[in-house]
Amino acid sequence: MRWISTLALWLAGAGLILMTVFISAQVFMRYVLNDSLVWSEPASVILMGWFIFLGAAVGIREGYHLSFDVLLYFLPKSAKHVLFSISDAVVAAFGAGMAWYGSELALSAWDVKLPSLGISGAIDFLPLVGGGCLVFLFSLERLARRAAGQPTARFGETDTAGV
Repeated sequence: MRWISTLALWLAGAGLILMTVFISAQVFMRYVLNDSLVWSEPASVILMGWFIFLGAAVGIREGYHLSFDVLLYFLPKSAKHVLFSISDAVVAAFGAGMAWYGSELALSAWDVKLPSLGISGAIDFLPLVGGGCLVFLFSLERLARRAAGQPTARFGETDTAGV
């Protein structure tokens, strides 16, 4: 899973850089050359969807996702183990929902053509599908590691208690 996570992170970073290049080129073209790149805005939005959802999935795997952990300071390790597992199961279900409903949206837009890019409108929803699949996969990995007594990342640190 580590190489999938690393690849997703690199793709997200490359997408962010590419989006910045597209927007910079658009600003230059519009305000310096008095012309416009009609494809730069929709392409940038698609790239933004990819780097947001890929980055979010990696954040799930690395334990950087949002959580309210005040209660965890007062609970024994066994109770923390149960709550972490419930959290990961809910996140896995959310990822599965993202992938499922994202694919339904993509299929519904399959025949729609994006005029400025000349490609299928389904491309707008593919980041939702890809990110949802990775969120689901990485959440299952966390559940499996915890069930096997192996450490799982939490807020960027690996704990040694398998929690």
